[in-house]
Amino acid sequence: MKNLFVSGLLLSLFLISCQSPEKASQKPEVPFVWENANVYFLLTDRFKNGNADNDINYNRTGESGSLRGFEGGDFKGITQKINEGYFSDLGITALWFSPVVEQIHGAVDEGTGLTYAYHGYWAKDWTAIEPNFGTEEEFAKLVEAAHAKGIRILMDVVINHTGPVTELDPVWPEGWVRQKPQCKYADYESTVSCTLVENLPDVLTGTDQEVELPKQLLEKWEAEGRLEKEVSELDAFFSTTGYPRTPRYYIIKWLTDFIRKYGIDGYRLDTTKHTEEGVWGDLWKEAVKAFAEWKEANPNKALDDNDFFMVGEVYGYGISGDRIYNFGDKQVDYFNYGMKSLINFDFKGDANKPYEELFSYYSNKLNGPLAGQSVLNYTTSHDDGYPFDKDRTKVIEAGTKLILCPGSSQVYYGDESARSLIVDGAVGDANLRSLMNWDDLKDNTSVNGVPVKDILHHYQKLGKFRAEHPSIGAGVHTILKSSPYYFKREYTKGDYSDKVIVGLDLPKGKKEVPVAGVYNDGEVLTDSYSGAQVKVKNGLAKLNTDFDIVLLSK
Repeated sequence: MKNLFVSGLLLSLFLISCQSPEKASQKPEVPFVWENANVYFLLTDRFKNGNADNDINYNRTGESGSLRGFEGGDFKGITQKINEGYFSDLGITALWFSPVVEQIHGAVDEGTGLTYAYHGYWAKDWTAIEPNFGTEEEFAKLVEAAHAKGIRILMDVVINHTGPVTELDPVWPEGWVRQKPQCKYADYESTVSCTLVENLPDVLTGTDQEVELPKQLLEKWEAEGRLEKEVSELDAFFSTTGYPRTPRYYIIKWLTDFIRKYGIDGYRLDTTKHTEEGVWGDLWKEAVKAFAEWKEANPNKALDDNDFFMVGEVYGYGISGDRIYNFGDKQVDYFNYGMKSLINFDFKGDANKPYEELFSYYSNKLNGPLAGQSVLNYTTSHDDGYPFDKDRTKVIEAGTKLILCPGSSQVYYGDESARSLIVDGAVGDANLRSLMNWDDLKDNTSVNGVPVKDILHHYQKLGKFRAEHPSIGAGVHTILKSSPYYFKREYTKGDYSDKVIVGLDLPKGKKEVPVAGVYNDGEVLTDSYSGAQVKVKNGLAKLNTDFDIVLLSK
């Protein structure tokens, strides 16, 4: 028995000794931080058609202008690409798509043919899902599929306005909306208390006057067999919160229902500066509460303990303004109203700067005046007619600067495949909203001499590196050497720390990467771009790769 005990003890010690080095070498789990998010933004209707049976609803069959009608993209198509690993392969950690609520049934004539609400920004009923995009069940599956891959969901929300008035879509009651004056954008008042454009009724978000539900909504809900349910839920909401029955609180209730039901992780706030800032503070308060309720009801589905997240579209805001947006007669700090991030309209211009000038400027801003907050950088979007690379002649550079810059990054669908931003016959922002160019990826078409798959692989390598290293977007940037160009990024929070070294515009072939002070002699490092491994010796990591970029980490 004694010999058996000793043998067992020795065996246990042997197994522990065998396991210890392996456990010691295991990397700590990479925390998700919104400041480092790599966000993929798409228009649901233009991304992928997963179900042709929902392509036509409400008899939307009128002749539309070029790229001004519904094209068939839907939740099922997005879910297919999630499950295929398309977004994971790109290192995408958050998915933002156009608004999902039911849109106006009719169309408006803008002189170039009819325009339907394919983009999602013309709400008719905030309590329902747009059937052209799919069903409630399909939306739930989309969210679940994304969460299963560790991808957060950013829901695009609109409070500022309803959809336009058409023969099929009557104007909301006078206590709900204003139809004039049209915004002049000269000061705060003429930016907020007005309609953005003609025939886009502005919700009276600033009023304290209580209103009844619109007749058209009551009739619609009754016809759909859910009038009693919707009214009783509203009664419970107003009784619990004590809010007055004003337009903004009705819509806040309807929007936060999506959190309680589906567990979405954040909002992208549309037309933020055109709505009284206090409205966003109220939305934030109720969203946080709804997110906590969802987590409590679904303890096994919560991805982490992050709070609900909001990023605002304050059109014209740039990182150069620090925390402030200036209306001329009034300055507003939107970060004080629930927003942890703002879309950065400066980046498309800043991307023309050399790497070090760009990266150090953003690091200094985000670790200085904007400490604790972030910005969402983009090179291309759905309504910016002046992107960084409209002709797609700098596709590799665009990806490098976007994904490696401090702050969070927004990849617009097709950036990774050089989808054309100039379409024959299209007018205005329709050029930016063409169908995702899946055929170009399949055929490996060349764009200005660069094969599309090479562009995709570049975005994939950079995106995965960012996803694995919070230091890229949320860390502190330090230049190591100007020629050839190397820099480091470091991020620390609590017990977790992360550090990387990146080299850009390097000679292909042999490289000597200066790593002293960052990594120690004898440590084995991996270049995530080439896949090569190297052991540090005399403060250098010597590599021989076919690329002009190095992404080095332990």
